[in-house]
Amino acid sequence: MTQTIQLGVLGDPVAQSKSPLIHRAFGDEAGLSIRYEAIQCQPTALPQTLQRLWAEGYAGLNITVPLKADAAELCLGLSTAAKISGSVNTLIRQDEGWYGTSTDGGGLVDDLNALNIALDQRRILILGAGGAVAGICGELLSAGASRVTVMNRTYERACSLCARWDDPRLLPLSNPPLDTALDTGLPYDLMIQGTSIGHAGHLPHLEAHWLRADGAIYDLNYGTAHRPMAQWADAHGFMIHDGLGMLIRQAALSFELWTGFKPNADVVLETLRAQRG
Repeated sequence: MTQTIQLGVLGDPVAQSKSPLIHRAFGDEAGLSIRYEAIQCQPTALPQTLQRLWAEGYAGLNITVPLKADAAELCLGLSTAAKISGSVNTLIRQDEGWYGTSTDGGGLVDDLNALNIALDQRRILILGAGGAVAGICGELLSAGASRVTVMNRTYERACSLCARWDDPRLLPLSNPPLDTALDTGLPYDLMIQGTSIGHAGHLPHLEAHWLRADGAIYDLNYGTAHRPMAQWADAHGFMIHDGLGMLIRQAALSFELWTGFKPNADVVLETLRAQRG
């Protein structure tokens, strides 16, 4: 009898998550019996929920907003990158509890590579300083970016995030900028939209001159949350990509950690793009 591998994603909200569909497709490709659930979980319920799912035999979990930092604090152990960022998106079952790591940055870099967007010696501007951004900074630095500026409405939060890495290429900035600090990076080669306000139909403060005319925009959001950024990019003539590819590629990295099988992310990405028309 084939043993079913129990997996899931925790978030608030989480009902709209495409992760169950993605991981079931990976399971089919691998020839594995996968049970992957979207589990609604508020931050206050996270400790009890993680304990319950470990006791029930879950092999792994994904963590999404707004739980990535809280989950990191509850793990039995953390990868080096997760310790620095203070953010996890992947939990792996161990004998006595959960081990936390993040595949967000790897998934983003994999998707940027697939899109032929170079990172080595490029200047990158990131909008936002939340858990999603914390999970990608280290990988962008490792990919050779010459400058990564984290721009956030609350400057102190951007400073706190950047201080986690001892790297002079990673710099905080307020949004809108309150001084001339931005000028040392202008114009940027790549802008990454890392805030979640697109879910409410909004955008962070943006100015077209921040980005090179032939620069690219990558929005970590996809679906309806991506529309405000897509409309702004189209109005200003910039190339833009949504975060669906990152979602699938980070999921592939998580699936490999749980099962040892490396799925073909491109096949699932093509299927989901076709379904969206």
